[in-house]
Amino acid sequence: QVQLVESGGGSVQPGGSLRLSCEVSENIRSFWSMAWYRKVPGKEPELVAEALNNGIRHYPPSVQGRFTISRERYAVYLDMNDLKTEDTGVYYCNRATDSGRIVYAWGQGTPVTVSA
Repeated sequence: QVQLVESGGGSVQPGGSLRLSCEVSENIRSFWSMAWYRKVPGKEPELVAEALNNGIRHYPPSVQGRFTISRERYAVYLDMNDLKTEDTGVYYCNRATDSGRIVYAWGQGTPVTVSA
């Protein structure tokens, strides 16, 4: 089973920045999609960034221009700038199918708290 280990979260003030890392136990070069998700209590996981292996990147409007996803052979990163309180949550990475289905069990996630 592929292991996903997220890190880099923390507490920051609005406007701050963080860089999240996701170490993957398998070479992701051939994986079509790797993505970051945000979970908050009572809500479904929200996709916040997706990196396809053809170089295309997808972001929802809420983070467009502030978040940047990148991927290497064994890792996925999320650079988050100009953080807002609504970015608060636990962040997870995962592989997704072309229909958006999550492939692996969730890792432990890394918490991000944005507050004044």
